[in-house]
Amino acid sequence: MEEKYMREAIRLAQKAKKKGEVPIGAVVVYRGKVIGRGYNLRTKKQMATAHAEVRAIERACKKLRSWRLPDAELYVTLEPCPMCMGTALNARIDRVYFGAYEQKGRSLTRELANANLLNHTVEVTGGVLEKECAEVLTSFFSEMREREKKKRKK
Repeated sequence: MEEKYMREAIRLAQKAKKKGEVPIGAVVVYRGKVIGRGYNLRTKKQMATAHAEVRAIERACKKLRSWRLPDAELYVTLEPCPMCMGTALNARIDRVYFGAYEQKGRSLTRELANANLLNHTVEVTGGVLEKECAEVLTSFFSEMREREKKKRKK
């Protein structure tokens, strides 16, 4: 079941990639049903908080008409940043599944998940469809570097 929802997150990451955004996708699942979807739109919106996870959580909150999402799961293609993990904690999401691991060491995912902030902890599972999730990111940055190289040569 985890792979099914991660594939949906990958599909959303591909949408972000087509728009020139860092390709990260996220879905919120509640009782077996996707209730929130999101992908990165930071560049287009020029908004620091327009991360995939935040956008998916906002949509899920609207769907349930509550800022609390107990029994919900968040699936995201890249290990969440501290802001996104904080958003999941604040929304009282029970479980976070992510695909690719953050390679630059900026993530505090496990520390935040287990810190019992807001009287809540989150169960975290990493590496779900890791290769597929990492490939979307790797190809995006490779293609971006190629475009930049071509621009410099002109």
